[in-house]
Amino acid sequence: MQAFALDFNFKKLNKMKNIHNYLFVLLFAIAQYSCKKDLNALPGQAKVDGNVIVDQKSAEVALNGVYYRFAQGGDDRGVPSVQYAYDHEIFPTWAAGYLDYYSGGGPLADNNLTSKDYEALSMWTPCYELVNAANGVLKNLAALPDGKMNADRKKQIIAEARFLRAYGHYRLLSLFAQYYDVNSKYGVMLRKEFVEVDNIAQPRSTVAESYTFILADVDEAIANAPATNTCWYACQWTAKALKARILMNRGAPGDYAQVISLTQDIIQRGPYLLEANLKDIFLQKGMDSKEIILGVKPMPNQTTKSDNYFFRGPQYIPTNSLETLLLNDPRNNWVIGNIQGSPGITKYIGPQVEVSYTFRLTEMYLLQSEAIVRSGADINSAKALLKTVMQHAGVIDFSAVDNAADANTLLMEIYKETVKNMLCEDGQDWSALRRFPLTTVTAIKPAITKKDQFIFPIPHDEFIKNSAIGDQNPGYDK
Repeated sequence: MQAFALDFNFKKLNKMKNIHNYLFVLLFAIAQYSCKKDLNALPGQAKVDGNVIVDQKSAEVALNGVYYRFAQGGDDRGVPSVQYAYDHEIFPTWAAGYLDYYSGGGPLADNNLTSKDYEALSMWTPCYELVNAANGVLKNLAALPDGKMNADRKKQIIAEARFLRAYGHYRLLSLFAQYYDVNSKYGVMLRKEFVEVDNIAQPRSTVAESYTFILADVDEAIANAPATNTCWYACQWTAKALKARILMNRGAPGDYAQVISLTQDIIQRGPYLLEANLKDIFLQKGMDSKEIILGVKPMPNQTTKSDNYFFRGPQYIPTNSLETLLLNDPRNNWVIGNIQGSPGITKYIGPQVEVSYTFRLTEMYLLQSEAIVRSGADINSAKALLKTVMQHAGVIDFSAVDNAADANTLLMEIYKETVKNMLCEDGQDWSALRRFPLTTVTAIKPAITKKDQFIFPIPHDEFIKNSAIGDQNPGYDK
């Protein structure tokens, strides 16, 4: 056990060294890539200047660099790796109460994260690296004279960059701002321009301003991103999926109707299909599955994700809550299981272990089902969507759904399926939990006793670098 702890600490220290100041993010995001659209391409050189985009070829290189930031590309003990999984999969599910560290406890298990904790900075910094890389592309494209590249492709690249900026900003809004209160002053520190020495100091915006800016970026992507794309790059459908996710969590008047419309469009007209057998996505098909709307391809030879889940045994283990939830469910025999003699998360064990998933079609079914219930529409249509998803996961007993006679009971069934189906996938279990009233959240996760715990503290380092940011989130110290 001691050898395991030493190796984990070494890995954690290496990861902390890779959290770069977002002022210099383009050193690793724009000019380092070959123009081939492949996240597995290795960086070439680190020269960046104001004229990095001079034609269409260099614009493609720059955009690919932004995707590199989205995937959280970096170095893992000497191996080029994408490190998306750690912050997008493990941390949110840990906060939701379905994972625990192998030795027990920790600030996410107890929902008492502080501004100086490693986990807060680890979730914060990659988002701003992504936003800044996107802003670098947008800045350089704006300065590119007409005629230097195809006009239609230029619109697409701008739209993809704005989608990625929206994704980064929205993740910050959902994790570090009072996203649930459109009247709150505790919104996101919006980075609307590429960071330079004279604009590092930036105050946070209100929640309403944050939503307005983020959704404007998403709408641009819906209008002008490629109509279709490979599933590791964004397209108009990806942008619609992001908008549905955003509006579901905002829950303002009219939002649920838009969620229903967006998800119905994706389900009926999009190029995606539910996987016949859910586990085939994770254990066999990976990015080849027609269900994937957007995912992250691993680099060759990386082991960073498998190390996170089962490095010399299970590093993160299922909680009693997860084991109870999966009891008598067909997923019980592959989502969790035995790893070297101890219980662990086995959802990703297999040849596709290093692949990560940002959006799947299943989420669109679940969001639509939930939106129908929350909008007060016919719950029978919501039940049909939910049962479709469950059927593809191998469930044959639908009695709990059929017997749900009221909205609150059905919402709980939708939540349970979201956790079981989307465990450790871009924080969907954490987001779904926080859409309940505080009393319900506390009943599910007793460590959460106040709404301030729905979000995390802005990292201490940000207040040192950016004195203009303003107040810390309520309930937390700077």
